Amino acid sequence: MNTFYIIGLTLAGLILTGASAWAGEFVVLQNGFRLHADRHEIAGETVRIYSGGGITEMPAASVSGFEAEPAQVEPQAVPATPELKPVSAASEPKDLAVNAARKFDLPESFVQSVMRAESGFHADALSPRGAIGLMQLMPDTARGLGVDPKNPQQNSEGGAAYLRQLLALYENRPDQVLLALAAYNAGPGAVERWHGVPPYRETREYILRVLKGWDARSGK
Repeated sequence: MNTFYIIGLTLAGLILTGASAWAGEFVVLQNGFRLHADRHEIAGETVRIYSGGGITEMPAASVSGFEAEPAQVEPQAVPATPELKPVSAASEPKDLAVNAARKFDLPESFVQSVMRAESGFHADALSPRGAIGLMQLMPDTARGLGVDPKNPQQNSEGGAAYLRQLLALYENRPDQVLLALAAYNAGPGAVERWHGVPPYRETREYILRVLKGWDARSGK
C-alpha cells in the first residue's frame, strides 16, 4: 500500500498508541486533526487515548471534542505530485522541505512540520548529540543515506528519504505515522525495545509538535 495514501487522508486513519464505550471514535484536536482511537479517558488536564493495547497522553486543552466512528469512511483521492521548484543555494528552507517532500512522495506540510520541529528551519542547527542541519541528521544516518548533512538541500532530501524509509518500515502497523516519527526522534531501536512509541517525554512532545504543525487539511 502506498505510504503517501495512508498519511495523506488527513489524520482520520491515524491511531495513537494508547481502549471507550464506543467500538471506535475520533479525537478531534483544536487544530482540526482527527485521531482514531478505541476509547479515551479524561484525567484532570490530561486526556488518555487508548488504541491497539497502548496509551498516549496529551493535554486536554489541545482536544476540542470526540466523535463516534462512522460505519464506513470514504477514502479521499490522492492528489498528483506537482513539479519540483527550482532549487539554488539560496533557497528558503520551506522550499527545500517542499521539494524534498515531492521527491519522496510525502505531504509537503508533513515534511515542513518535521523540519520545523527538528531545527526551526535553521540550516546551521547542531544538537548537543551531534545532529546536523534542517532535518537534524546524525552523521551515521547521513552517511547511510549518501548525503552531506551540511548541505541544506541534501540534508532536506536525506531527512525526507529517512522518513519515507521509516514509514515503509511500519507500513503494516495502524499507528504507522506515530511509530515513524518516534523512530525519527529516538531511533528505531527504541521503538523496537518498547514495542511502540517510547515513554520518553521528549519523543512524545516531539510527535505532538509535528502533528500540530502538519496541516493535513491542506491536502499537501
